[in-house]
Amino acid sequence: MNLLQCIGRRRGGLILALLIVLGLTTTYLYHSLYSDKPEIALVIGEPYEDMRQRSTASIAPHLPGKIWHNIPKTDARLRFTDPRYGFVTPPARFFAVLYANDVITSVRMSPQIEPLLYDDAIKIILDLQDQWYKAGWVPTKGYKPLVNTPELHDSLRKMKNPGTTYWKANEQYQAMLDIGRFKDDRHPDEERYLITLVISKPW
Repeated sequence: MNLLQCIGRRRGGLILALLIVLGLTTTYLYHSLYSDKPEIALVIGEPYEDMRQRSTASIAPHLPGKIWHNIPKTDARLRFTDPRYGFVTPPARFFAVLYANDVITSVRMSPQIEPLLYDDAIKIILDLQDQWYKAGWVPTKGYKPLVNTPELHDSLRKMKNPGTTYWKANEQYQAMLDIGRFKDDRHPDEERYLITLVISKPW
């Protein structure tokens, strides 16, 4: 084997090694960013056990014949799996799945890990509304979508009026979305906000 062949073989081996490293890195990033995020995947009105089998976040079984709720055992995002009206929330710490007998009746959650600064909280609000618009949800009960304006921020800061809006997906689902000022003892000198999201059949 001459010198050129030896260099070519080494170069080929180096390229192969780099491709393997790149592939492994891509796989790791995909799983760390997407696949490994615990989620509760559900639709309102389905059997509770279907939700448990589909979800990657651990949640307790339902109590047969009872009207109750369960909370995921870890922070988890909601993936609303309706093929037309689906959407995804950020991870949540407060997350309750309510059921009657073995059927899911509603979800109550705060799609955040902790109370947030206004700019971070309003981004979540706007993203959820954008997902709903694209999926065919419409504002209902005479409410308009929340809009990031100085007027809204000032009203929330002074706790004059709640930032609340209602959305409906045909006659199948209804969502209430609310943002309000929240006193966070861990950040006593900061202006923090809490989001509340409720999804159920129309009421």
